[in-house]
Amino acid sequence: MAIIDFAGRILFLSDDPEIIDRQLKGENIALVDAGSLRDDVSTDEITPAHSLTVWDERLGRVPYVGFAAGGRNPIGIDDVKNGGFAVTVAGKRYGKGSSREHSPLAERSAGIRLVIAESFERIYRQNADNLGLFTSTDFSLIERLLEGDPIDLEELVASRDAIAAGILRHGGLLHYGRERMQHVSVPGVRSDATPRTLTEKILARHLVVTEDSNASLEPGTGAFIRADWRFMHEAYTGMCAHVLHKAFGTPLKLYEPRSVLAIEDHMSYIHQSPAHIGRGLVPAMDHMVAEHRRFATDYGLRTHGALPGGQGSEGIAHPLLTELYALPGQIVVGTDSHTTHSGALGCIAFGVGSTELANALVTGAVRITVPQSLRIEFAGRLPAGVTAKDMVLHLLATPRIKAGAGVGKVFEFAGEVVKLMSTDERTTLTNMTAELGGFTGIVAPDAETVRFLRERRGIDVALEAWMCSDPGAKYVETITIDCSSLGSVVAAPGDPGNGVPLASLSERPQIDIAYGGSCTGGKREDFDRYHEVLAWALERGLDVKPGVKLYLQFGTTAVRDYCIQRGYIETFEKIGAAILQPSCGACVNCGPGASTDGGQVTVSAINRNFPGRSGPGGVWLASPPTVAASAIAGEIVSFDELQSRHPASRPS
Repeated sequence: MAIIDFAGRILFLSDDPEIIDRQLKGENIALVDAGSLRDDVSTDEITPAHSLTVWDERLGRVPYVGFAAGGRNPIGIDDVKNGGFAVTVAGKRYGKGSSREHSPLAERSAGIRLVIAESFERIYRQNADNLGLFTSTDFSLIERLLEGDPIDLEELVASRDAIAAGILRHGGLLHYGRERMQHVSVPGVRSDATPRTLTEKILARHLVVTEDSNASLEPGTGAFIRADWRFMHEAYTGMCAHVLHKAFGTPLKLYEPRSVLAIEDHMSYIHQSPAHIGRGLVPAMDHMVAEHRRFATDYGLRTHGALPGGQGSEGIAHPLLTELYALPGQIVVGTDSHTTHSGALGCIAFGVGSTELANALVTGAVRITVPQSLRIEFAGRLPAGVTAKDMVLHLLATPRIKAGAGVGKVFEFAGEVVKLMSTDERTTLTNMTAELGGFTGIVAPDAETVRFLRERRGIDVALEAWMCSDPGAKYVETITIDCSSLGSVVAAPGDPGNGVPLASLSERPQIDIAYGGSCTGGKREDFDRYHEVLAWALERGLDVKPGVKLYLQFGTTAVRDYCIQRGYIETFEKIGAAILQPSCGACVNCGPGASTDGGQVTVSAINRNFPGRSGPGGVWLASPPTVAASAIAGEIVSFDELQSRHPASRPS
C-alpha cells in the first residue's frame, strides 16, 4: 500500500481576496471559513502568458499570479512556495482555457501535490496526471488533510480509468510510457451492427492496444490512439524537447517524423508586445523561438515559420491544419486547446499538453479518456447578419453548458443551420468547443466539405459511407437551439460564458480597441464580414470613431492573399485600420491589439476573455461584423444597429 503524506498547508482559492491575504500571511483556515470558492479558474490565471518563458522548476515562482478575486490579483511571485502550501482547493471547472502544461508544472514546482476542485477541465487534469500532480473532486479529503492524515494513493486513483491510474502510480506519463508501452497492437475495426457516432467510428480506426488498455471504447475508459497529424508551436516546443531529452537522452527516435509539424504563430509579433517589452521578456521569448527551430531542424520536421522581416508568420496553427493537412476521418493533435478547429472537416482534432505530445512524438500514441458525445442541433433559419460566433456565444451562456454539461464531451454540431454553413463558419463552432469545455467538436463531412477541399486545397476527396453518425447512435444528451430568433450576442469581460443578447444591453460599453483576428476571427469569411461593414461605412463617409483603434489581423497568409485579390486591403487602409500579418498576437497578449491599461475596453473576435488574456483591460467577445460596426460607432453595436443609425447614403 502506497501512502502519500501531503505535508504542508492548504490554499483555498476564495472569491474573497481578504481570505487569500490571510492565508498568505500564515493563517490556516478551514473549508467553512473559506467563503465562496472561485469557479472557472483558468490556466491564464494560474500561469499568465508572460510566465511561459521558462518550462522547468523555475515556474514554481509564479503559480496563481494572474488569479483574480475582488478586482485584484492577490497572489504574487513566490507566495505559494514561500507559504508552504501542498494542496490547492477551488470550485467548478478548474483549469479552463489554454492547454498550457506550464500551469500544473508551476503548481507542482511550488510544492503543490494535490488539487481538489468540484470539477476539472479535461486538458488541465490530463496534464496534471502526466506530471504526477494528483487531482480529486473528493472534498471529504480536506478535513483529513487538515488533521495531518496521510492518504492512500489507491484512494486517489480509485475513480480514474486504468490508464490514468497507472500513469499516476508511475509518477507521470513518460515514466509510464517507458515501462508500459513497449508493446502495442492495432485491434482492427469492429464490424458489428451497433449504431455508432462518427466520433466512435474514427476512434475505432485509430485505436491501439497497450499493456494496460484493451480494445474497449466504452465512455470513461482510458485508451491510446494513433494520430495522423501531430503539431507543436513555439510556446511549447522547448518544454517538449526538455522533457524528452531529460527522459530519453539524445538523439531521439521519433515516430513518423514527417507527420509532425512545427509551427510558429504565438511569438510572431513579440517585438511589438508592450506586455513583454515592459517586463524585459523579449530575449527569453526569442530563446523559445530559437529552441523551437533547433528541435525542428534536428529532427527534420515540417515547419511553418516567420515571414521575412520578422513580423507575422505563415499562419496560426489551427487554420493552417484545416487549409493544408487535416482530412475527414483523421485524427489531429496539437499543443493548443483550439486544435479542435479542424473538426469542421469531419475529423477528430483535440489539444494536448507538452508531455502528452512528447510521449506521442516517440510512441505515435496519444492518451484519451473515451468521451461521450453531445449532439447540438441548430434548428430553424439563421437570421441575416447573425454568425456562427453569435451561435456559439449563445450556446456558451445556456445554463446546461455553464453548469459543465459539455466538459470532456464531443460536441457533434448538426441541424439545418449547420448544413447551410460554410466550412469557415463551421470552424468557429468547432474551434470554440475549447470554451465549451469539450473534448472536441465535429461536423459530419458533406458536399460543403468536398467543395472546401477542392477550392482551397485543390484536392478531390471522396467521402466514404461510414463517415457519418448512424441512426440510433448513442448521445449523452441532445440540445436543440432554434436559431430563428437569435440575434447578435456578446460576452462580457471575464469569461466566454458571460454571453448576453446585444439588444438587451441598454447601456453600451464605450470602446478603445476593436480587434478582428485570431484563429477564430481571422478566416476568409470573417474578412468578408469586416469588409462588408467597413465598405458600407466608407460609402457613407464614416470612419473609425476618433479615440478607437481598429486592428485587423489575418489568420494565415492564404487569407491575406485572398483579401488582396478581392481588393479588401484598400478599404481597410482607407477606413484607418491597422493591418497585421498572421499571428496569434493580441489573443494571447503577444502583440498589437492587446490593451495596455486596466481601464481600456476592447471588443474582440477572439475566442476567450479570461482576466489578463488580452492585456489588463476588459474584453467583450463579439462576432466579426459586430467588431467592425463597433469600431465605427465607438461603442458596442451590431451592424444592423449601425445601419439604423445611418440610413441615408451620402458621398464620402
